[in-house]
Amino acid sequence: MDNYIVSARKYRPTTFRSVVGQEALTTTLKNAIINNKLAHAYLFSGPRGVGKTTCARIFAKTINCFHPTSDHEACNECESCVAFNEQRSYNIHELDAASNNGVDDIRALIEQVRIPPQIGKYKVYIIDEVHMLSTAAFNSFLKTLEEPPAHAIFILATTEKHKIIPTILSRCQVYDFNRINNSDIVHHLEYVAKQENVKSEAEALNIIAQKADGSMRDALSIFDQMVSYTGGNITYNAVIDSLNVLDYEYYFKLTDTILAGNVVDCLLILNDIYNRGFEGQYIIGGLASHFRDLLVCKDPRSAQLFQVGSSIRNRYIETAKRCSNEFLYQAIDMANTCDLNYRASKNKRLMVELTMIRLCQLSEHPMETVTDANDEPTLKPIKKPKQPTTTTTIPQTKEKATPYASSLDIENEVHEPASKEKKSKAASKNIPQETDTPLKKRTLSINEMGISISELKNENKKENTSRSNNKKNGFKPFTEENLINAWKAYADTLTEEKLLKNTMSLYLPKLLAETLFEVEVNTDINKQYLEDNSASILAYLREKLQNDDVTMTIKIAEGNAIKKPLTSREIFDEMAKQNPSLQKLSDEFGLELS
Repeated sequence: MDNYIVSARKYRPTTFRSVVGQEALTTTLKNAIINNKLAHAYLFSGPRGVGKTTCARIFAKTINCFHPTSDHEACNECESCVAFNEQRSYNIHELDAASNNGVDDIRALIEQVRIPPQIGKYKVYIIDEVHMLSTAAFNSFLKTLEEPPAHAIFILATTEKHKIIPTILSRCQVYDFNRINNSDIVHHLEYVAKQENVKSEAEALNIIAQKADGSMRDALSIFDQMVSYTGGNITYNAVIDSLNVLDYEYYFKLTDTILAGNVVDCLLILNDIYNRGFEGQYIIGGLASHFRDLLVCKDPRSAQLFQVGSSIRNRYIETAKRCSNEFLYQAIDMANTCDLNYRASKNKRLMVELTMIRLCQLSEHPMETVTDANDEPTLKPIKKPKQPTTTTTIPQTKEKATPYASSLDIENEVHEPASKEKKSKAASKNIPQETDTPLKKRTLSINEMGISISELKNENKKENTSRSNNKKNGFKPFTEENLINAWKAYADTLTEEKLLKNTMSLYLPKLLAETLFEVEVNTDINKQYLEDNSASILAYLREKLQNDDVTMTIKIAEGNAIKKPLTSREIFDEMAKQNPSLQKLSDEFGLELS
């Protein structure tokens, strides 16, 4: 019975030309050999199964070859190449740093480095999984790695470059190996299948390539497994059954039901997938990738990025034509959100089902369900009103306001009795009127806005008429006593806002005009309490007093401002200013405040 050799070893590359997916690195190494510019230390890093150790062996074999070919590959015929192929070469040494990671192992290696090669030009030391070396072993290796003998070349290989100390990295030429793309893996698997007389479907090999995640060794191992499972006839259905991969057909069925808005069929398909043993996060993650692939296939040019068989690609292109870009954007976002929140959810299946229901609703109103599709509604930012420095005037509530009439409305409410005659004269002469405060603070003049004074006054008159028609509480006159009673009645209704209740109980309003009253407080904090709750206070007072023109101003009393309490140090400093001898006494006796 012949000894069976797995495909990963049997079809391991022996020349730079046969290395798959690393053309840039192999070209660099070959040019270094051609120009005789060999470094004394190399570091090959990258994911598993991408060809790091293989390239190190090919490089070591080629630089010791006595008769390289015309394209500067190893001849496989000279004594050095034959010895290497038969694994009896004394010029190429491999050390597994995972099991030989101590200081003593590195010292033994350093002793071997001193001995020159008996056959060939160089002694090459390949140290695999070099990141497993201990810190002491790294430090003992530094000097030899920096200044080795002329005949010694070190090639370090690792999957975790970040674990190697910087002093080692600075002494090496670093080559980063990339993951092998799926198309290269599929082409190589087709070559291996042809050599092994194995029948295979392109879609099946593509599934194997996706499962390998960029590793050629993993792909060949899975290939051998599928050959044993199928008896030499690798089909798409056999691969997805053996590797427990969710079939494309399920994703297409889900897409059809989602586009049709059929919630019942969508949930039945989801239940069928659950019954096959797939986890919810795997389902929703695969669905997000499925929608991404549909988005890629919307354009024939970007469809080439989708690495699958031609038959499945054509089906994706046909399905993508039925989906709008807006639908795909929102579907990807919803599936991705579900994927992110999956682990935090207590009822994971319900979360996936709710996402499916929302996806089905997307086809009905794709643009309207952007906010409805998410659990978190979109909130508009609330702009904070500007607060005056000393006195705050709270105007009456308006049902409707125009951008350029707001300041005029405030003026009408506060200064209307005093400026009627002035306004009438200005209107008769058709000249803009200058007001004291509101209009002077405007950064944009009325003339710059292209609005005439007559238009402005007509609009203002309409606004006042509309506002007066919308009054709901009336204009019943009231006294200061009525105001104070309503003020106290509102304070009594406060149960949770203790600070506001205390403030309103301490400071009572004073009636300045028929509808204008003032509250005089002693601190900024009390002023802030009243300003923050002014809307609710005025609403209550207007309803209680049956007058919609009730207006409140708040100010801080100048002579009665409450000072903050002083610390012991501040009290002593004040006393020392009045009596300097206190400071002198404290300095002489070394007294300190407790």
